[in-house]
Amino acid sequence: MRILVVEDEKEIAEGLQEVLYRAGYESDAVYDGNSGLDYIRTGIYDLVLLDIMLPGMNGFDVLKTVKGEGIKTPIIILTARSMVDDKIAGFDHGADDYLTKPFDSRELLARIKARLRNTGDQSGDQNGHSLSAYDIELDQSTYKLSHGEKSVKLSGKEFQFMEYLMLNKGIILSHDTIASKIWGIDDESDYNSIAVYVSFLRKKLKFIGSEAAIVTKKDIGYSLEENDGKKHS
Repeated sequence: MRILVVEDEKEIAEGLQEVLYRAGYESDAVYDGNSGLDYIRTGIYDLVLLDIMLPGMNGFDVLKTVKGEGIKTPIIILTARSMVDDKIAGFDHGADDYLTKPFDSRELLARIKARLRNTGDQSGDQNGHSLSAYDIELDQSTYKLSHGEKSVKLSGKEFQFMEYLMLNKGIILSHDTIASKIWGIDDESDYNSIAVYVSFLRKKLKFIGSEAAIVTKKDIGYSLEENDGKKHS
């Protein structure tokens, strides 16, 4: 299990990582909201510990953005702010749990275990199907993209995009078609969003070690193909 710590105070972040290490978890730490959002979007984490008072983008904004993009990774808020309004705001934005500093490490670990257990139970209750293309498999109930023993979670929009590419593997999909099918729009000004999500998905294919590639067809669109060893930018 891999956990992301988003905490601006490095000493606290390092202390949390030590607690997680002793409990058998792998972890990474970042120290501002924008970096936290970027790391969460990779989909490689099973849970996030998110501070609210962060430089740049605050924790509430990170949380709102993450949940708005359909990312299902459980998030536990950690903050020194104990006001009821803050807790309500956190839950309203999609937080899965809330801990007020200072807290006992045993309580933190208990809450982490509960969140991970609940996530596993929810995944197991869904009767979805898997979609395969080339050397990758997409679980349509858990949003996990897999290659062999390695897998990564996709956000809601990433899942829709990858599913569409896999269903049409080897076929060139135009920008217009993708924009209409995945975003429900037909506006060239939003084509940049397509490029951004192509970048996200390419990174995740690389992370799981897949040979499948999202190939750019200049001035046309994209297609999912078997990797020919060339760089597809």
